[in-house]
Amino acid sequence: MLLAIGVPSVDALLEVIPARARRPALGAPPGLSELEVARELDALAARDRPAGDGPFFLGAGSYRRYIPAAVPALAARSEFLTAYTPYQPEVSQGTLQAIWEYQSLVAALLAMDVANSSLYDGSTAVAEAAMLAVRATGRARVVVSASVHPEHRAVLRTYARGPDLEIVEVADDRALAASAAGAACLVTQSPSFFGDIGDLRAVAGAAHAAGALAIASVDPVACAILEPPGACGIDIAIGDGQGLGIPLSFGGPSVGIMAVRASLVRQLPGRIAGATSDARGVRGFVNTLQTREQHIRREKATSNICTNEAVYAIHAAVYLALVGPRGLAAVAARSAVQAHRAAARLAALPGCAVTNPGPFLWEFTLRLPREARAVRDQVLAGGIVAGHPLGDESPARANELLVACTELTTDADIEALASALAKALE
Repeated sequence: MLLAIGVPSVDALLEVIPARARRPALGAPPGLSELEVARELDALAARDRPAGDGPFFLGAGSYRRYIPAAVPALAARSEFLTAYTPYQPEVSQGTLQAIWEYQSLVAALLAMDVANSSLYDGSTAVAEAAMLAVRATGRARVVVSASVHPEHRAVLRTYARGPDLEIVEVADDRALAASAAGAACLVTQSPSFFGDIGDLRAVAGAAHAAGALAIASVDPVACAILEPPGACGIDIAIGDGQGLGIPLSFGGPSVGIMAVRASLVRQLPGRIAGATSDARGVRGFVNTLQTREQHIRREKATSNICTNEAVYAIHAAVYLALVGPRGLAAVAARSAVQAHRAAARLAALPGCAVTNPGPFLWEFTLRLPREARAVRDQVLAGGIVAGHPLGDESPARANELLVACTELTTDADIEALASALAKALE
């Protein structure tokens, strides 16, 4: 090859690369044996503390929930883990059926007509829903409430740069209606990032009165005990499926949920698996819609997302099938009971108060008499993860802590947090 291109050596071929960049010092240790590598990695892993080691009240979009042992055992079977995109139905029936089951379960849980076979996470679901609304309405203005997770709003703003969309952020759901004129969609979240339960019917009514679509980001677990978005008039329901049998894993990966009314089905990004029958009448599964630029002309594509989180969508399907409607409702109810128990206990501490203006589910904001981050760090030193300081989202809320409970939160955990906060605030 060198002879063919007229270069005497590999070093001569690489002369255009600065010498300092050709063999940079990597800072790696000298060669280690397998035993030494294992010892080194064990030492690194020992520096991490799993979320289950001690009381844990951190939420803000990712929640420590119980995962039945059958979920990873079934979802991590090699047939699912080694399968690629199921283009060939004759060799992908297992994966296609599992994805179809996921879509069916999500559509039923959210009371929507159809769900796609997942997106990357909750953030991309918000952005893709807004893009869907822009395509469907022909409008370029997206109004989003501050109740929506700040990371989701940040991803939405990034998505909006290319097509030059106008993103209008308003203070709360009440302000959505005032800004609805000329909008492609109104975007809300319930329970909100701060834990508040919103009025999805009011948002849907305001959107439809202005000729816009109503988008709601919801927690799928909450839909087991709250009225689902489809029953409230929402056109596009989205969310993050992390709470459906998916581990925290340092914040990801997760699975993005999206479901729509039937009239919007051809605007869905990604793909949809469907059930059918072959020429002999035998039931089978196929990719029904694939509105991606890989499969159709680019100008007709609904998204350039080129895959879905199939493995974690299957985790979610297995989890939902295992716990069932009553089990999921029990998970949600237990989480809410523990959150209200914790809120009452913590609000009784001197100088503390719960600041949610209305009802909340399993996450609430706690105002402290001094900066929440400093208090959180002090409590963390004692092995308790107290929650998420809100100062990063809003300097005006620097003294507030976002506290989350799940079905794994015990009464002893609540008492430990209350005692640690009391000591930190002395």
